Amino acid sequence: MPDSSQFTIDRTHAGRWTVTFNNPPINMFVPDTIVQLGALFAGLDAEPDVKVVVFQSANPEFFCAHLDVAKAAARPEVLDLWRDFVLHIASSPVVSIAKIRGRTRGIGNEFVLACDMRFASRQNALFGNPEVGVGLVPGGGGMEWLPRLVGRSRALEFVLSADDFDADIAERYGWVNRTLDDHELDPFVDALARRIASFDREPLATAKAQLSRFGTPTAAELKSSTDPFFPLLALPGAQARRAKVRDLGYGVRSDFELNFGRYMASLGPDGSGTKK
Repeated sequence: MPDSSQFTIDRTHAGRWTVTFNNPPINMFVPDTIVQLGALFAGLDAEPDVKVVVFQSANPEFFCAHLDVAKAAARPEVLDLWRDFVLHIASSPVVSIAKIRGRTRGIGNEFVLACDMRFASRQNALFGNPEVGVGLVPGGGGMEWLPRLVGRSRALEFVLSADDFDADIAERYGWVNRTLDDHELDPFVDALARRIASFDREPLATAKAQLSRFGTPTAAELKSSTDPFFPLLALPGAQARRAKVRDLGYGVRSDFELNFGRYMASLGPDGSGTKK
């Protein structure tokens, strides 16, 4: 496999991998993150004995902060790679489980939505798609997955408010499979992954493929959300909002990154850049 320096892979358990995302300081998605994820899943598919992969974060405060938009804009082709990855993870015979602690926003939320199952710490998980607040739209699958999981009206609430949502709301709305108290999350996901890995790969893959006929977005649907991302980024409103964001502690551990949703309504023409 190519270098996967942002991901540590534990292969010690039969039939399953545990992949830990670690891109300090706050687990930002950069173009190379997307490239490495594609290589990682290609490697998974080539391992006939692997049936389950669990994704987790090395940072208890951030599962994934969001996309580094400036770096993505310098390599716009990565959104095509991301779309390929989303379709790959959905069609792979390997069952993917996201074990979520910390903030999971933007493309990070779109990543866990693309996983087959999501389990979150009741005390330490936070979700959001803040793109509208900075003049963009979710371009990595959020607008395709969310309506399928939670319904149109709740998806509109999530996307148009650009706010953060706690794990209890995510569970109530169907964003995640379930939440667990933080001390129960690891043993629960471990037991589930171990149970699934005890079954044969062929029936697991067949069952996943059949169930994936319902509720999986198409390539054309995903492309329809990817296409407006960079044109919107070029608009004056998005440029002005992003200029304010850069002065608030963007990309580092800061009150802004910890409480992203609280700042969104203050980034408009009349906002001061401080949270409400």
